[in-house]
Amino acid sequence: MIIIEKTTITAAILDMDGVLWRSDESLCDLKKLFSSFEQFGVKVLMATNNGLSTVDQYIYKFDKLGVQIEPWQVLTSAIAVGYLVKQQLPNGGPVYIMGEQALFSTLEEFNFYHSENEPQAVIAGLTKKFTYEMLKNTSLAIQKGIPFYFTNPDPSYPSPEGNIPGAGTILAALETASGIKAILAGKPLPFLFNVGIERLNSKPSETLVVGDRLSTDILGGQQSGCRTALVLTGISTRADYENWSPKPDLLLNNIMDLFSL
Repeated sequence: MIIIEKTTITAAILDMDGVLWRSDESLCDLKKLFSSFEQFGVKVLMATNNGLSTVDQYIYKFDKLGVQIEPWQVLTSAIAVGYLVKQQLPNGGPVYIMGEQALFSTLEEFNFYHSENEPQAVIAGLTKKFTYEMLKNTSLAIQKGIPFYFTNPDPSYPSPEGNIPGAGTILAALETASGIKAILAGKPLPFLFNVGIERLNSKPSETLVVGDRLSTDILGGQQSGCRTALVLTGISTRADYENWSPKPDLLLNNIMDLFSL
């Protein structure tokens, strides 16, 4: 078992980019990692602000890396925004969507579909095809006075080239162009973590959140009442850690260090 300050950890919520991999480059022996969690009796769920892929695409990626996971173990910011909008629009229906195909596909599972004809809300996220025309049309839709939802605020995310522009970059452009602040679904908001804890059927105090970014993973985990572990394989550095308060429960050079404490 994993014990932190006399508390037995029964479940873990793992970030993926910067923790498990960087693009297609693994950051640890994933097969050994997941077998270690199983050996220690810890249930695992992956929660990411990256909404560029569907659950099926993540399952396929894990499979290629030698790990078999189930659909319930993947929670993205696109799924989180679907849950969030569903609270206000329980019947689904037409919404204005701006993002990658994964966002469109995920929202379809919540009975939402893209429409420019009297949409009930605007739902946006990161897209690598972002253009001025997208910025213009989406900001005009927001200015019609309908609710504006956005997947997550990450300004960047790690890649083999370095830290590249993330969803927060597009969020800033939309908020600036429209003059309207978005309703956020992803980390660090507790909403995504609460959905994960519910899926794991665990208590927050017995759940460990592992991430590479203090301002999203660690802050969100702390605000949700979870234990937290910062890994230094992604965005936040040791210097960032030294200046952060309150400190995460654990500081790890690599997620595998969790099992050598």
